[in-house]
Amino acid sequence: MREDMDEDLAMTSYATSQRRGDRAFQGDVTAVFTAPDGTRAYALLDGVGDTPAVRSWTRTAALRLARAAAGSGEAEAGLHAEYGHYAAGPARAAGHGLPCAAAVVAVHAPAACSPSPGPATPAPTSSSTDTCAC
Repeated sequence: MREDMDEDLAMTSYATSQRRGDRAFQGDVTAVFTAPDGTRAYALLDGVGDTPAVRSWTRTAALRLARAAAGSGEAEAGLHAEYGHYAAGPARAAGHGLPCAAAVVAVHAPAACSPSPGPATPAPTSSSTDTCAC
């Protein structure tokens, strides 16, 4: 963290809220997972249906997805890995009416904010100031 940055601004926060409406069971789920390197992934699943099976499946799937995305450091990689995992299941291939959901994933990788020289970034000099817009 930069010394001149307000500590409150550097704090990461998030919240979720649900309203069940007329559903018997809420199949919409959020999950957050932070990898040991500080990469944090947020997953939102919009479960299809309102049964106990959908609710249970989306809870598990959201956490698995957040873990996979945080572990890889990329939302798309996490989505592809978990999609592959579920699509490979024999019950899915047989066309059974198993629970499903639409998913959204976001990843925040603190390492991406580290100043590092690259093709579009000039190398820092002793008089330059590195900034991060994360």
